[in-house]
Amino acid sequence: MTDNIYPVFDRIYDRKVKQEILRQSAKVIWFTGLSGSGKTTLASNLEKELFFRRFFCQVLDGDNIRVGINNNLGFSAVDRLENIRRIAEVSKLLINTGMITICSFISPTDEIRELAKSIIGEDDFIEIFLNPPLEVCEDRDPKGLYKKARAGIIKDFTGISSPFEAPKHPDLEIDTSVTPIKDSVDQIFNIIIDRITL
Repeated sequence: MTDNIYPVFDRIYDRKVKQEILRQSAKVIWFTGLSGSGKTTLASNLEKELFFRRFFCQVLDGDNIRVGINNNLGFSAVDRLENIRRIAEVSKLLINTGMITICSFISPTDEIRELAKSIIGEDDFIEIFLNPPLEVCEDRDPKGLYKKARAGIIKDFTGISSPFEAPKHPDLEIDTSVTPIKDSVDQIFNIIIDRITL
């Protein structure tokens, strides 16, 4: 099958040219954490902050991806891995356009996050771990998922019936139960600004 594939990367403008036009350095900002930890909230607020400062970016959010490109995947270990593999490949394509990509995915295991990092590239991967206590995530429960998981309606739910492995060396860790949204966004912006500026 691969005998009939002919990539054309050498015939299209490369990332460097696009970054120079956009006046930014493309990176992937990868939010990880339990459901209800604040990933979507901070990703969308970070996007607004970056746009305000004239950075060109795109948010990839777990639920949006699940109803689109990954709507054929479930939540088994194999499907979770494939979910993140596809997201990482899309993120890599967006990096090659010069875009800053903000990813918001539970990505619960070291294996899954390492897969994403290996596809995207370590130098382009900025990991943000949102780490409020589980009980805070359950109290928030914006989608009612924890209640369904506790009732056995949802199987393999991260934090309840499926494990979450905390990142060992994230670029930034934030307890969103005690850090306000604006302060969290400021912390993230402060650690990424030098890396996204040409």
